[in-house]
Amino acid sequence: MTMHINLSPEMEGFIKNKVASGSYGNATEVIRDAIRRLQAEDDRINAWRAAIAKGDAELERGEGLAYGSELLNTITGDARAAMHGGKPMDPDVLP
Repeated sequence: MTMHINLSPEMEGFIKNKVASGSYGNATEVIRDAIRRLQAEDDRINAWRAAIAKGDAELERGEGLAYGSELLNTITGDARAAMHGGKPMDPDVLP
């Protein structure tokens, strides 16, 4: 499929600079990469929203834990033990 899009001079310059720097072979590669990144961001947002909905549902069922220093210490201890034990980090806690 062929699409024609209008870009601001700033956007066009940005794309040209990316190609000129050697980061991309042509403008199409820049646009495709930008779209892939947007899709990945959408996936992260959707996963975040699903996790929030799951948490809300658990709270509504009374499955929540009271947050306080004791729980925080437990979570921190578990995370440190996992980190020093060579376990891979949970992707939900990675930046």
